[in-house]
Amino acid sequence: MSTGISDPDAAILIDGVPTPVRVRRSARARAYRLTIDGTRGEVRLSMPVRANLKRALGWAQDHEGWVRQQLARQPMLTPLTDGAVFPLEGREVRICWEAGASRTIRLEGDRLLLGGAAESVSARVLRWLVRRAKAVLETETQELARDHGLIVASVGVGDPRSRWGSCTASGAIRYSWRLILCPPEVRRATVAHELAHLLHMDHSPAFHAAHARIYGADPKPGRAWLRAHGTGLHRYTG
Repeated sequence: MSTGISDPDAAILIDGVPTPVRVRRSARARAYRLTIDGTRGEVRLSMPVRANLKRALGWAQDHEGWVRQQLARQPMLTPLTDGAVFPLEGREVRICWEAGASRTIRLEGDRLLLGGAAESVSARVLRWLVRRAKAVLETETQELARDHGLIVASVGVGDPRSRWGSCTASGAIRYSWRLILCPPEVRRATVAHELAHLLHMDHSPAFHAAHARIYGADPKPGRAWLRAHGTGLHRYTG
């Protein structure tokens, strides 16, 4: 069991600048451990439950060079604000806010157009993307399920950090909304992956055969694309 601590004093200095550290106390921890959350660019410090926080942060400070190197490798966060460019179904789209224009978000070619309050652009674009992801993934999942005689209980979306989809034995499937940022063939390969779990709740040879059969092609390139580019999709924030 572990707990996360959001403490404004939990920080180390990187080149003299305070950098927040998310502390996790774990009953299983026997020593200090530093990691970097690649999806949030967050420094994490795991430590035993009864360990002294000040000493643990001092130990982390001694590893400033390592933390600096790791953070430098992380993708820069990209707020979904006016002028930002992000991938939508595999193509680049630019957010274009216009004062006095309608609040309604419109996709026209490679531009996402909207008006309304400038300070709420990122939050509204994020909601638009989540709704679009839910609609597209639900449609594709149900259509592909019908084609293969499978029954899906429900389809939902969220923002998990370590998986692109999940399927329960009851037929409830849930995806990362960020799949809407991927090329369509990558998204469909993931849909087929979760549908294959309706037949095999494992990753056995039978599962992989079902995955390829449901997808209608070799799904390996799609999975390889996610391994190569998936982490970068978490850089886009509302």
